[in-house]
Order: sequence, then structure tokens, then C-alpha cells
Amino acid sequence: MSRAGEAGPAAAITRAGLAMFYDRLTEAHGPQHWWPHQDAAHPRFEIFIGAVLTQHTAWTNVERAIATLLEAGPLTAEALLANDDLAGCIRQAGPHRVKAERLRALCRWFVEAGGFEALDTWSTADLCTALRDVRGIGPETADVIALYAFDRPRFVADAYAFRILERYGWWTGRTRRYETLRLRVEDQAPAGWRAADYDETHALIVEHAKRVCHKRRPACDDCVLLTGCAQHGL
Repeated sequence: MSRAGEAGPAAAITRAGLAMFYDRLTEAHGPQHWWPHQDAAHPRFEIFIGAVLTQHTAWTNVERAIATLLEAGPLTAEALLANDDLAGCIRQAGPHRVKAERLRALCRWFVEAGGFEALDTWSTADLCTALRDVRGIGPETADVIALYAFDRPRFVADAYAFRILERYGWWTGRTRRYETLRLRVEDQAPAGWRAADYDETHALIVEHAKRVCHKRRPACDDCVLLTGCAQHGL
């Protein structure tokens, strides 16, 4: 066994281990019920917007930007494409001009693809591949949209997931390979796992990273994952 803080070979993710991981986080933090919405009339497309705006930005800033967008009109692809001050509306969500161009590209793709009526018939693989081909939409953003807007079972291997799974011993190495970690987790998903289970897993990981497993000075004494944590050698 590696000593605390040392990087050894990654431990194998197992179905039993993943189920226990999920159960412990659920017991600690309770149901998360993601995705949070502000526009009850267009909750699915709001996910598209939030997935882009949250890139490298705190969620509180995203909420403010979405509230400003709502003041300008409904959260639809057509409304965003017609908004002459889209960048100004999302100013609070970081690099607003870049994100405005990404949102426009995503809106154009969505409309040209036929909207939800057509996209709901696509396979998950085709949907995620097409999303990744949209300017500014990487693997993580594509999977977030597929999971939350289309109810497709995808593990979101974001920075929070890497932080926790590295410390837990399920990932090692200097390079974080998104697809490798996603597939490792999905390959060992407990029997019967659906999109809702991946939804909760992602939300619980984010909550645990924010409340306990901080980037610096993690609150290890309060961590429900401490037993079995490779970083502490327990």
C-alpha cells in the first residue's frame, strides 16, 4: 500500500465499490435533485445555457447571468439568437463574449438539428459526438447536456470527480484523461443504474468537493469516504 500522499497504481473501480461510494455520499449529503432551474417553461434548454455558462465559472455567477437572460426573454434557442446584446446579458458569467459565441453556435446547431423532437430520437453516441462538434462544446459540456437535458446515462468526469477519485485511489497519473475515467466508471456501474443515478452521482461529487474534499486543506476528519481513501492509506 502506498503511503499517504504518494501516487501508486490506481485501484480498480468495482461495482460494489462504486455502489458503496454512492451510498456514503448520499447518506452524508442527501438527495441533490439536479438540475436547478429558473425558467419553468423551458427547463431543458436552460440546461444547454447553464452547461456553457458554467465553464470555468462559479455557479452563483451562472445563476445571475441566467436571471438577466430571463429578463430579456424566454430561454429558447430562437430568443437567444435574436438577442442583440447576448454578451452583455451574460457578462457576470466570466468571458462573456466567448461564451456568447459558443451559445450562438449551440443554438444554431439545435435549431438546424430539429430541436428536441428530432434530437430525442438520436442515439446517445450520435448525440454526444454531434455536440462535441459544436464550437466550444467539449466532452464534459456535451455529457452534461446529454445527461441532464436528454436523460442519457453518462458519467461526468469533471475536475471535481478527478479530485475526489484521485484522492480515493481510483485514478492516478499526471494526465487527466476524461474519456478514460468516464468509461471506467460506466463500465462498473451497478446493475440497473439509469441516467438519474449518474445525475445524483455527479451532483453528490460536486457537493462533497465543495463541502468537504476541498482543493486545498480538505476536511478529512469529516469525510465519509475516509475509510478506504488511498491518500490516507486507510
